[in-house]
Amino acid sequence: MRDTLTILATSSDYAEPAAMGLDSYQWVGLSMLVLLAVFIWKKVPGIVTGGLDARIAEIRQQLDEAKSLRAEAESLRDEYAAKIANAEKDAEAMMDGARREADAVLAKAEEDAAAMVARRERMAEDKIAAAEREAIEDVRARAVEAATAASGQLIAARHDSEADAKLADEVIGSL
Repeated sequence: MRDTLTILATSSDYAEPAAMGLDSYQWVGLSMLVLLAVFIWKKVPGIVTGGLDARIAEIRQQLDEAKSLRAEAESLRDEYAAKIANAEKDAEAMMDGARREADAVLAKAEEDAAAMVARRERMAEDKIAAAEREAIEDVRARAVEAATAASGQLIAARHDSEADAKLADEVIGSL
């Protein structure tokens, strides 16, 4: 049995499949030629290249659309950057205006406060002067009353009826 195995292993003669006088590699070559002929006859390369061309055109269209979208996005970015810059300038101008207005309001308030203080001082001085005048008039009135009362007492004490008659005669004579 060993001899049989050795013979089979050393034997290089084994049968190749063949049909109609053609070997297997010839059949593969012939089938490739037939396949290529069918592809060419059915215009498969044109269909494949047409499909590839359509895909390339679609990709180009997408790239063009992406370029236009990018340009639009850049213009929007620039527009918004300009708007932001303008908004910052406007905000700065508003802040400056608000500061000036606040300073003006503060100056006006200080001016009004000073005027009010001066008015109140004048009013207080006027009240004090009026109170002084009233006090002086009151003192004068009391002094007059006291002088009148004292004069009346002095006249009553020093004048008698004879001096009254003499005074009355003088007054009548001067008329």
